[in-house]
Amino acid sequence: MACSRTCSRILGLSLGTTALFAAGANMALLFPNWDVTYLLRGLVGTHAMLGSGLWGGGLMVLTAAILISLMGWRCGCFSKSRPCRSMLTSLLSSGLALLGALICFITSGVALKDGPFCMFDVSSFNQTQAWKYGYPFKDLHNRNYLHDRSLWNSVCLEPSKAVVWHVSFFSVLLCISLLQILLVVIHFINSFLGLFCSLCEE
Repeated sequence: MACSRTCSRILGLSLGTTALFAAGANMALLFPNWDVTYLLRGLVGTHAMLGSGLWGGGLMVLTAAILISLMGWRCGCFSKSRPCRSMLTSLLSSGLALLGALICFITSGVALKDGPFCMFDVSSFNQTQAWKYGYPFKDLHNRNYLHDRSLWNSVCLEPSKAVVWHVSFFSVLLCISLLQILLVVIHFINSFLGLFCSLCEE
């Protein structure tokens, strides 16, 4: 039982840390090249504006991490909890963290598939140049921008290095949310083992 509580403390701290990193990565996506003018002008992509790293992989996971840590340290109302009550709290916190991490994971995956929101040239043959903001890689059916690095600096005109910024931070969010899902599964297994051991002790 003590081993299960120690594991909960470590998992709670780990989930809390990943939640802060997820929130930080999502914040960076709101300020391409650390420039606030894109956000003020409404030129930030939909996936970044959804803020799934802030409220999903961030706030939801952080709330669950605090609950998990409190259960591990047996603080407050968790100091004399019965095994079934602890298990219910554990299931609820695991579900909250899993939901937040999944939302962040799916949003990040879709964002990487669609590519960055940037200014690009939409002119066709025999026309003057026409620039607009949008998702230039979304309709490229024959080429994948993630595998073709020659497109990274040639398609997006503004913000500079938009593709690198987009791919870097959404990849970080994808990895963080995957790690969060793994930690939640470990916590779920740990909770069941803790419940089983406490019932056996009784």
